[in-house]
Amino acid sequence: MAASRAPTTPPAAAAAADGGIEENAMAILDSSGIKDSRDLHDDRAAFLEAVRSACLAADNPSAPSWRMYDGVFQVLRNSSSLELAVASFHLLMDLGKQYPRTYLTDSDGHQSLVVVKESWLPFLIGNGSRSSEMGGTARISDHLFDPSRFSLLIEAMVEPTNPTDDNNGIKAIENMMLFQYLVNTLEADFVPRHIAYKKSPDWVIFRESLLNMLLGSRKLVFKSFVKDCMYLLLNQFHPEAKDAVEGSIPSEGEAKSASDMDSSLNYLLLESERTLVSLRKLFVMVMELDLIRKEADTLGLTSRADGFRHPIMEVILDELTYNISYLSPFLLAFMEWKWKLEIILQYFSKYCGKGAVRTRRSDNSQQDLKLGSVLSFFSTTTSAKAIVKKMGTEVAQHLLAHAYQFRYISSGLPVCSK
Repeated sequence: MAASRAPTTPPAAAAAADGGIEENAMAILDSSGIKDSRDLHDDRAAFLEAVRSACLAADNPSAPSWRMYDGVFQVLRNSSSLELAVASFHLLMDLGKQYPRTYLTDSDGHQSLVVVKESWLPFLIGNGSRSSEMGGTARISDHLFDPSRFSLLIEAMVEPTNPTDDNNGIKAIENMMLFQYLVNTLEADFVPRHIAYKKSPDWVIFRESLLNMLLGSRKLVFKSFVKDCMYLLLNQFHPEAKDAVEGSIPSEGEAKSASDMDSSLNYLLLESERTLVSLRKLFVMVMELDLIRKEADTLGLTSRADGFRHPIMEVILDELTYNISYLSPFLLAFMEWKWKLEIILQYFSKYCGKGAVRTRRSDNSQQDLKLGSVLSFFSTTTSAKAIVKKMGTEVAQHLLAHAYQFRYISSGLPVCSK
């Protein structure tokens, strides 16, 4: 994903100048006295269209207010129809592109990181200081995602879905779209920070990132969260799925067509693949964050206030070691070669010599195995037999197959996908 650019209109100023637009839009969403489900559906659809018209399609668009943003998010969370779920998802994604919360500005050839802290967020992290506009923290908690609710969303997605149950299928799609949007929000905050960090390494840039605050919270049991994400990746991965879903977003026309046919099965399968793309993005972001945290630890830039969390790579390796049946499907489903290779090398390092004990401020890069070193262990019969005896023939074969596949890919040679 490309780094977000500065919005053409400052969000706070534009939203403040158009209070009338906000009141009109929110009045449409007011469901008091309305009992008919069709009327509720029509009002929510009209609200989404009003927000799109005012904030995206107008000649002089205005940034959505906090309440308008939150209203769109509530529609996604409680859509009750495929059409509303897709329409609200589209709108949230488009608003995020048009009015980024975190972005880079260029001034005299120098890039600066800007974070519009008063902007609406789907996450509730910290002290909930943004509660005043919605009338209290308790009401915010009904709609926004704190670390615990984010983890519970993954658990809900892991549960088996009955696609023949229309309500169950729509809820499953809604959850997947929520997850995709939340990961997109994390990514939109992460990417500009990553670019800024490369220009000027400063741990504070990532200490204040949404991803770091979310995963560092005591409300989220990190190991269980990662295991659930791994299980979801394995459970929903379909090797025959088309690559066309990479980076794609469902169209509202598709949603209306699926709704008219009273069938969400095909859409559910498609959203499942898009969710896998978001899962992979989340894994990679956490791995990048852990690498940056390790660098900051080594340089003495962190403190006790930063807390402690096991690196995601350690959790993944432990799970793949104790559940060997996960190894092959995980390596197939996790397609980011840089980090897949790192998993392979660290897996081998558990059996190829004794690694040094890592402390918070130790740099063990010299102990890290390289691909050439791993392959050399199998150059002689004696060393190959010793390693295979420790890890098992099947495990060694799977790891070597993916390692050689990486070598071919990096050399530009074609690789058989089977």
